[in-house]
Amino acid sequence: MSGAYRNLSRKDRTVSNLDAFLDKLQEEIFDEAKQALGERGFDRWRNPKHNGRMENPDGWGRVIGECGDTMEIYLKFKDNQVADASYFTDGCASSMVSGSFAAELTLGKTPEELTDITADQILALIGRLPDDDIHCTTLAARTIQAAVDNYMGTIVKKV
Repeated sequence: MSGAYRNLSRKDRTVSNLDAFLDKLQEEIFDEAKQALGERGFDRWRNPKHNGRMENPDGWGRVIGECGDTMEIYLKFKDNQVADASYFTDGCASSMVSGSFAAELTLGKTPEELTDITADQILALIGRLPDDDIHCTTLAARTIQAAVDNYMGTIVKKV
C-alpha cells in the first residue's frame, strides 16, 4: 500500500477504489464498443453529428425497425437539394451511428438522388457494425425514403 493511499480515510479509500473500478469498467466498455463499431462508428457514437429533431423540416419520416428501434429523419431543402438534415432514434448505438451517417449522406442531394440511398452505402460510410446490428442501416435507409415520400407529398399538396 502506498503512503498516500494508507493516509486516506476508509471512506476515501472506498471512494478511490470505486472510482478506479468505474474508470476501468468505462475503459472496457469503450474498448468493446470500438471493436464492435470500428473507429469511425465509435467516434460518431461518442460525438454524434446531425442528432436531434428539426423544427419545421420540409420532409421527415419515422420508421420502426424489426428490432423495435424507432428512427426519425428530418430534411430541409434549398434549391431542390438537402441543405440540412438530422435524425433522432430511441435505439442502440448502432442505430445512432446509422442515423447520423444516413443524415450526413443526404446533404447536397436532390429528392431523386435520395431515393437511391441504400443500407449498403450507409454501412460503407460507417465501416462496420456487429452482424446482429446490420439491420440498423436498413432502418436508416428506409427512414430516408419515408422522409423523401413525406417531402414529395407536401410539394404535391402545394401545387
